[in-house]
Amino acid sequence: MDYMQSLDLDENWPLRWTTTWKFGRDLVTGPVRDLDKVDIGRSVPVRRFTWRTDQFHRPGLEYLMATDRHHGFESHEEERLLLIADFAAGLVEALCQPFRLRFLSEGKVIRHTPDFLLVTDSGLFLIDVRPAERIKPEDALKFAAAAEAALSAGWQYGVVAGWRQHLWTNVDALSAERRPLPDVLGIQGQLRDAAAAHGSLLFGELVERCRVPAIARAHAIHLLWHRHLGVDLSGPFGDGSLVRLAPQLHHRELAR
Repeated sequence: MDYMQSLDLDENWPLRWTTTWKFGRDLVTGPVRDLDKVDIGRSVPVRRFTWRTDQFHRPGLEYLMATDRHHGFESHEEERLLLIADFAAGLVEALCQPFRLRFLSEGKVIRHTPDFLLVTDSGLFLIDVRPAERIKPEDALKFAAAAEAALSAGWQYGVVAGWRQHLWTNVDALSAERRPLPDVLGIQGQLRDAAAAHGSLLFGELVERCRVPAIARAHAIHLLWHRHLGVDLSGPFGDGSLVRLAPQLHHRELAR
């Protein structure tokens, strides 16, 4: 079904559709036409996160290196998105529950709160998260409306309905060493030198070329997270993964 045809998209729709943002305790509503003028840096989640013992979903807080603070999520799938967004280069800000969209479909008023607005070096991305098997027709309609609103503001839009095989487990493994890691033994220099000298090495071989291989494993993963080393993540990450020195332009500041 083409849900776009169900949306009321006449020439005045950017004025009739609205978004509501929250600044401190104040709710501010404006037309979708002015979406690109909102001071998103001052906004807070438009909807509060709730916790109770009998709820189906699992909310929580995820710490992101890119922003140096915790961000709320309402499900395990949303937590995964935040972690992968943190790993992806260029993340500047992650806004959860950024605004409430009020749109019209066949004369009816419908409301939808997108899950995240990601601010990156390459632009803004409005994101909804919903496993493919749980997307109902009413969800698809809301996603179509969110896509139109994002397009009007010059943003990208996407629905995260699942992950490619191995992606989540790989990123989860690398995230284990993303925090500050003191290098009193100079292990990271040994890893760089070995990678530079051989062009590329299997992960297991790379760490064995260091003075303390057990410690080198943690530092190698730290360098992979921060883009000082590169690895092919299309398959499961392990000792057989091919690692090489990453170009300097891809480096991110190391957390120490």
